[in-house]
Amino acid sequence: MGSAGESAGDPGEKRVTWAELYFDLVFVFAITQVSGLLHHHHDWAGVARALVVFVPVYWCWVGTTVQANIRDVDTARDRLGILTVGLTGLVMALAVPGAYGGRGVLLGAGYWAARVVLLLLLVRVPGVWRGPYGVGALVSGPLLVVGGLLPEGPRVWLWALAALCDLSAPVVFRRRLADVSYHPAHMPERFALFLLVALGESIVGIGATAAAARLDAAELVAVTAAFTISAGLWWQYFVYAADAMRHAVVVADSRRDVVRRVFQYGHLALAAAVIAVAVGFGETVADPRRALGAGSVALLYGGCGLYLLTFGYTRWMMFRSVATTRIGAAAVVLALAPLMVRWPAITALVVLAVLLVALNVVEHLRVARAAVGEGIDERAGGAAGEGVGEVVGDPVVGGPV
Repeated sequence: MGSAGESAGDPGEKRVTWAELYFDLVFVFAITQVSGLLHHHHDWAGVARALVVFVPVYWCWVGTTVQANIRDVDTARDRLGILTVGLTGLVMALAVPGAYGGRGVLLGAGYWAARVVLLLLLVRVPGVWRGPYGVGALVSGPLLVVGGLLPEGPRVWLWALAALCDLSAPVVFRRRLADVSYHPAHMPERFALFLLVALGESIVGIGATAAAARLDAAELVAVTAAFTISAGLWWQYFVYAADAMRHAVVVADSRRDVVRRVFQYGHLALAAAVIAVAVGFGETVADPRRALGAGSVALLYGGCGLYLLTFGYTRWMMFRSVATTRIGAAAVVLALAPLMVRWPAITALVVLAVLLVALNVVEHLRVARAAVGEGIDERAGGAAGEGVGEVVGDPVVGGPV
């Protein structure tokens, strides 16, 4: 399945349904709740606890997206199924602030219910329970519920085990997934929308904090710099990477592997990185004149560095090519992080904003120069998967992703 040679036999382009878009609204709230959890505890232990909670939230969304991709979900039965999973996602989101307190069982029960509903929606698929959907309903879901009954220490470890079971299931059952036929247009669009939801949290991180501030000159500069960073992160994904990822699914010898590596795993890192940056905004915009602590710098610069490095991972997974500009920029960002601990927050924001703008300018000029040299339209080359990346010696749509 999923070879480029088979693309001619693919069904017509699959579009995202209104039910899926409504479903996404639940995860706008869920990401805000995870951000709040990280905001209150952003040392290493707090990051680990937030990540352990974020994985089932994210994997619930992934399971619904894959189910919608491989089936026609624009039916009454499947709309109701998606809405039911949305309700369980809302329950999970409500439980996140108290996930390590009295709402642990609620979080686990919400996730388990979601996985059971998704399994029932696919119950007519032969052997579906012997795959990732079965793992969610029969293994990780029960582990989350049992973990909610335990004290915080054992709870984290059991939930981490549940997350590992879910994340490893597509690899363990790789052979069983060989016959799954993915729609190449729908999957990239859905994951791009999820990342857009995460980027929306960065805007909330800026605006919610600034709205309660005095909004003097320093705070307005901090808001401008923070928005520039958020826009820079958007630019890096949606101007070039989104088209490259769609192109990779279309031409892949194994769409299953691209979906797993680039979308299911790669976008987990991308979304987590954006959430970290969003929480960092809340810490910096609140008082731009004070020096940031190591935890806040780690969220802001570490999140941005992880975001850029993830494009190195996705580019290698798609095209076995090195994303030199973004890996280099990530190295600079991470190297500057220790220095920013002693500087005012506004300085940390401005420096990071300048770095991201410079990166985007370099990439734009590189692609534009290559496009002019070949006499092709930049946007057409990026969208069609031809020319721009290949002109500079890399088989990558849009060049620098």
